[in-house]
Amino acid sequence: MSLIYNTEVTSIGPLVEGFYPEKMMILFKENAPDELADYCVLHDVNDLKEEIKAGYTLKIDGTNYKITAVGDVVNKNLKDLGHICLKFDGSTKAALEGTLYLEDKEIKEVSLGSKIEILAQ
Repeated sequence: MSLIYNTEVTSIGPLVEGFYPEKMMILFKENAPDELADYCVLHDVNDLKEEIKAGYTLKIDGTNYKITAVGDVVNKNLKDLGHICLKFDGSTKAALEGTLYLEDKEIKEVSLGSKIEILAQ
């Protein structure tokens, strides 16, 4: 597997945990608008080396999640804004264009310094 994206969590909005029961996490680069930052996991790096595809792996602090579907604007939004939604529900069709869908598995809660990576097969 080759690493196509990695970043580190620099801040966690106070409302992030409220999305865990919904199997959801919102990522945004550190420059998130104030009205969104409370809901987001903020990170510092925005270097996507190639397009994300279903079948690739997202990794949070060593816990692997298979990518099951990729919304139409995920690659553009991650590259340009560092902003995507992660949905841990196993969907194989992307209902929302800014959402990256992952296998239905318990979310690994992030903390400051958590590593988020995407690996190509």
